[in-house]
Amino acid sequence: MIRPYADSVNRIMNQVIGNVATDLEKKQPEGSLGNLMADAVFAEASRVFSKQVDVAFINYGGIRVAQIPAGPLTLNQVFEMMPFDNLLVVQQLPGSVLQEFLDNIAARGGWPISGGQFVIRNKKATDVLIGGQPLDLNRTYTVVNSDYVANGGDDAAMLRSFPQENRGFLVRDALIHYFKGLTAKGEAITATTSNRVRHAN
Repeated sequence: MIRPYADSVNRIMNQVIGNVATDLEKKQPEGSLGNLMADAVFAEASRVFSKQVDVAFINYGGIRVAQIPAGPLTLNQVFEMMPFDNLLVVQQLPGSVLQEFLDNIAARGGWPISGGQFVIRNKKATDVLIGGQPLDLNRTYTVVNSDYVANGGDDAAMLRSFPQENRGFLVRDALIHYFKGLTAKGEAITATTSNRVRHAN
């Protein structure tokens, strides 16, 4: 009984869901793999929650592979990339709290971000841009994270008291849907670094 089940699981996990155009790497303060994942979460959160989001994050420690090589991308590789059953959540955060969160990220060496950029200077986030505009400490931003981070994981205690919008959609499922969407449009999976997060000169 077990062998047919194992064969079925293997077939599913070895399913090719896209083609990676160039090697993708996990790096700090910024890497192509992290950028791809953050962009995927940004796009999928907009779709799943039916709203415009301002900025999305992937916690660096949650990315569990150092590299995705160019070539066919399998479902198994996505599970290796993001093995945790973390949920995609949206929070409405004051700019002042977002700055505090960004400072925490800067102190940790930088995380993948989509929709924003900043410079790490003395372990603080400076020159912060959200949607191409300077961070407004008095404005409220629509921020995408995993429930792990929103619940205070990785020292993000400043987020814990803010309500979370949750549709029961896994971060990993967001990645899978995004990659399959690119493939359906005949596009390769690719990403570059673009000075979203950098150290001050």
